[in-house]
Amino acid sequence: MKNSIKFLFFAVTLMLSANTMAQSIVTGTVLDPESNEPLPAVNVIEVGTTNGVSTDFDGNFSLKTSSEAGKIVISYVGYEKKSLSFKGNTSLGTIKLLSDNTLEEVVITGSGIIDLAEDRNTPVAVSTIKAAEIQEKAGNWDLPEILKSTPSVQNIKGGGFGEGSMYLRGFDQTNTAFLLNGQPINGMEDGKMYWSNWSGVLDVANAVQVQRGLGSSKLAISSVGGTVNIVTKSIDRREGGFVQQMVGNDDYTKTTAYYSTGVNEKGWSFASLLGHWQGDGYVDYTGGQGQTYFFSVGYQPNDDHTLNVLLTGAPQWHAAAGRGSIGTFLENGRRYNDWNETGIASPNLIEGKYPSGRNIYHKPVANLSWDWTIDDNSSLSTVLYGSLGRGAFASLTKDDNGDFYARSSNNNHNWFGLVSNYTTELSETLTLNAGADVRTYNGIHFRGVTEFLGQNSINESSTFLGDYTISEEYGISPWGMVFNTNTTVGDRLGYNYEEVITYYGLFGQLEYSQDDISAFFQGALSNQDHLVTNEFNYDDSRESEKVSNIGYNLKAGAAYAINDSNKVFVNAGYYSRQPFHDNLLDNNRNSVDLINPAVDNEKITGLEAGYQFGGELFSANFNIYHTIWANRTDPSTNGKNQESAEYRAFQNLGQKQVHSGVELEVFTRPMQNLKVKGYLSLGDWKYKGEVTRRTFDADGVQIGEEEKIDIDDLNVGGAAKVTGGVSADYEILPRFSFDTSWNWYNDQHSEGNFSKEAPPVSLPSYDTVDAGLSFKALVGKDKTNSIQFRVNINNVFDEVYLESVFGTDAASADPTENYKGINKDNNGRFGYGRTWNTSIRFNF
Repeated sequence: MKNSIKFLFFAVTLMLSANTMAQSIVTGTVLDPESNEPLPAVNVIEVGTTNGVSTDFDGNFSLKTSSEAGKIVISYVGYEKKSLSFKGNTSLGTIKLLSDNTLEEVVITGSGIIDLAEDRNTPVAVSTIKAAEIQEKAGNWDLPEILKSTPSVQNIKGGGFGEGSMYLRGFDQTNTAFLLNGQPINGMEDGKMYWSNWSGVLDVANAVQVQRGLGSSKLAISSVGGTVNIVTKSIDRREGGFVQQMVGNDDYTKTTAYYSTGVNEKGWSFASLLGHWQGDGYVDYTGGQGQTYFFSVGYQPNDDHTLNVLLTGAPQWHAAAGRGSIGTFLENGRRYNDWNETGIASPNLIEGKYPSGRNIYHKPVANLSWDWTIDDNSSLSTVLYGSLGRGAFASLTKDDNGDFYARSSNNNHNWFGLVSNYTTELSETLTLNAGADVRTYNGIHFRGVTEFLGQNSINESSTFLGDYTISEEYGISPWGMVFNTNTTVGDRLGYNYEEVITYYGLFGQLEYSQDDISAFFQGALSNQDHLVTNEFNYDDSRESEKVSNIGYNLKAGAAYAINDSNKVFVNAGYYSRQPFHDNLLDNNRNSVDLINPAVDNEKITGLEAGYQFGGELFSANFNIYHTIWANRTDPSTNGKNQESAEYRAFQNLGQKQVHSGVELEVFTRPMQNLKVKGYLSLGDWKYKGEVTRRTFDADGVQIGEEEKIDIDDLNVGGAAKVTGGVSADYEILPRFSFDTSWNWYNDQHSEGNFSKEAPPVSLPSYDTVDAGLSFKALVGKDKTNSIQFRVNINNVFDEVYLESVFGTDAASADPTENYKGINKDNNGRFGYGRTWNTSIRFNF
């Protein structure tokens, strides 16, 4: 008996020992792949069992397995599952999960074209905004609003839907390159951006990257202020989508639906997005509405080739907001639309379609991208694109009989281009990039009748046509304008001319990288052809002299990694950049004459240096820059309604500006559930020397003679030289968070026709606070779907501030005629007061 008990004890001990030996301890830390932030509550399961644990707030886990060897599966909503093997006690270290059924989980097509700064080892001054932040904070705003909490960026809201703009290091957005999946989208004639044409781009944005200054652009024609890269969805790896409903202040509503099939076994994928928005607008009588559509078809026949066809557009109309005198706004409030009282419209029409003008536009954009992995060392990316812009700015006017009609200033275009880039590793240390940038653009500009209001026709005359009658309308539908065949010369009035602009250039970059040192040299050569044909105000069609300008740019830089956490870099560049098309020709819409003497290339010199520190709990970027922009042709206006007799436009020829500054951006995580970001930008932007100024009326006819104006050491207006801000994101509970941001703007000056006798005026400094609240509920059998709730409040404390001023009048001797030191007679716009939007989104 005693022996039997001993045997049983021994057997049990052996079994327990064997079981203990068969067990293992597997440990690791799970992080987000982009932010390197820990992911709490991640599921870690031993394959073939129900044995599992969850990560703690620091992303750590420790799993006692039931066997000595096997596999674990790590899963988390919004990320791809990851399977890892273990044998015995195993430390898996840092584990980064790939994003799954979210906006960030895409195959980026045209990847060799898209100018993401991470593609180069030598750094540039850059800030990146990811899809998750865009999705939450975009609300019903345009892109510039999302970028305002980055160094040296200021957003100007404008007044109506899509009328916002941004400044980068003191340069307006005409001199910042905006790219959509590698495709340039600034206007070919003048570099302008009309955000009303891109109202849906944030719905499909995967990321937005702001490269300040020299940047890493792969275009043959470089910008001055920097480059903003908008990377959209193209091919989703997995099936999924979302439906979202948003409402906001002033009866704003927006409905959006997106679905993607994912990539099937044969390599095909399909994705589409449809949306509709409408609202009354914050400013009086600035209602609008529009749609968004996005279609993508991808095909991956094998691992070496990826093809994608994309079509997107945002047809819209919105009533415009004008600038008025500061005194008028103070009397009537920030929402006042100063163009309400033009002396033309009757009250019933003011409150209808044309309070101060109506913008109608539709710009379908299509591109075909092809990524080819040639071999282990080489690849080729090519994007072929095209767009057909159709639309007008319509405003009320009267015919000779005193009857109202809506007159349109139509700006149509046909734009096609190709960007291609070849990358090859010449050796372990040398990489070569070479590419081409080709664009051709046909701009079609004329006036016509948007719609008749009380009559069926009007009588007109021109040198080309003599006396004639217009009885056809172009319509008020942005959809209809694209397919409107009513484009005959006999239905046009006032002016009618076309432009053909062709760009073609070559780009090349050689980068060296070994150990802690990297360096690059970049060069580009381009040519631009310009031609104008006016067939309306001459006895026969009149064609301008063809203008061809050659330009080039050179960039070089080097970086040194002091250690894993510290890196320093320096970059330099020189551009000989062709002037915009609109700056080559006489400003008169009825002319084909070149400016005499001819406008030469702009000369731009850029220097910048930076320091980057990267730690687990704290990281920072510090940049210093100095940009000299010489021989610039600067167009501006006095801010008046273009339909009024007081409107004036100006051209300053031979203008020189010097922009210098420092930028600091910091990121920290003082607590596990608290993220804090801060930035500070200090700039000094001045004009140098003198300019030759030309003045024009609303029809583009020059008034008086050219005059020399001394502008030396005057302040460059438009944007604040000193900006700063702090943003915080606090996770109250898992998937329930609160975020807020404070932005401050100081040392801002007015725009306009300035001189030493009438210098730009100084605007009062201001700051705003925004806040948001997010909650995500996991739903579905496997908790793989979710419902997201979001609330945004902008300008929480209803700050009253001037966002822009057009004028040079100093403060009046009578204090009652001033507003915070500015003469009330100056024209400008006040910023928006408190606004809000809230949304519910179902992800599946």
